[in-house]
Amino acid sequence: MDRKILTLFLIFGSFCTALSGDSCSLELKPSRVVVRFGEPVSVSCVATRPVRVLGWESAIGAAHTQHDLSVQWKVDSLIDWIEEPICYGVFFTAPRQCEEKLNLVLYKSPDSVTISLNHTSTMVEGKEYQLLCDVQNIAPVQYLTLRWFRAAVEVYNHSFSDLTPSMPVQVSSTLLITPSVADNGVQYRCVAELELGAEGPHPPPRVTSQPLDIVLHYPPSFSVPDDETLELGEGGEHTLNCTAVGNPAPIYTWTSPPSQAKMEEQPLFTSSALLPGVYTCTASNILGKKSKRFIIKAKP
Repeated sequence: MDRKILTLFLIFGSFCTALSGDSCSLELKPSRVVVRFGEPVSVSCVATRPVRVLGWESAIGAAHTQHDLSVQWKVDSLIDWIEEPICYGVFFTAPRQCEEKLNLVLYKSPDSVTISLNHTSTMVEGKEYQLLCDVQNIAPVQYLTLRWFRAAVEVYNHSFSDLTPSMPVQVSSTLLITPSVADNGVQYRCVAELELGAEGPHPPPRVTSQPLDIVLHYPPSFSVPDDETLELGEGGEHTLNCTAVGNPAPIYTWTSPPSQAKMEEQPLFTSSALLPGVYTCTASNILGKKSKRFIIKAKP
């Protein structure tokens, strides 16, 4: 029955309209509904005093009853993003007409959540980079929180509560990082989480991106950078350790006293005949180089 026709019942009587509240004498059970896109939904509207006509105004699932104190709004598969069901009542006594709007949340998890690095696949130590998390087709976005993780630790979160669209949208979030050597090999992830309140599913719907592996380039460095002075006696093998860490892997070069045999281009030099003098090792890659001296003295 059309609501315009229903109001004709009240032409010759005094009435007032209450939109909500106790005076309306309408109660929705439940008063707030969270529904996943495509799933069924059912809500009862109950009048707390005698009613002439009780009904639901809705694009789908509209229903009405006469004199009964309860009427149900029911949809087998909810797919209408702009649906706003309203329960209305026409009563015998004042207030003669009132309505109650259902707090309805129709939600959809994102089709995809992806994380990417702007313009390059590798990073250089000490430079700033922007990570982008892209979320496709999620609704309603105002309940979305994007959480950024470095390994297992949450480092940032981004909410969208200032947005209002009810239909699925695409959104993104950025994270600025300045990686250090400790970040090499670390994984970053972003997680899209719909926090739908007490009436929503628990745990909240959550979609996680594939991890982004950080590949960091940095210049060589020695674990013991200081020069070393060694007193060596005759006989036995002795090793000079010039191992450095860097990415790309360092290349090594050695310089030694003129009378010493040519040395290998390796981080470790082992010999049983090291002559006194200064041995210099240089570790280098495309980002820089570091040198270290080994001062060899004859042991008294």
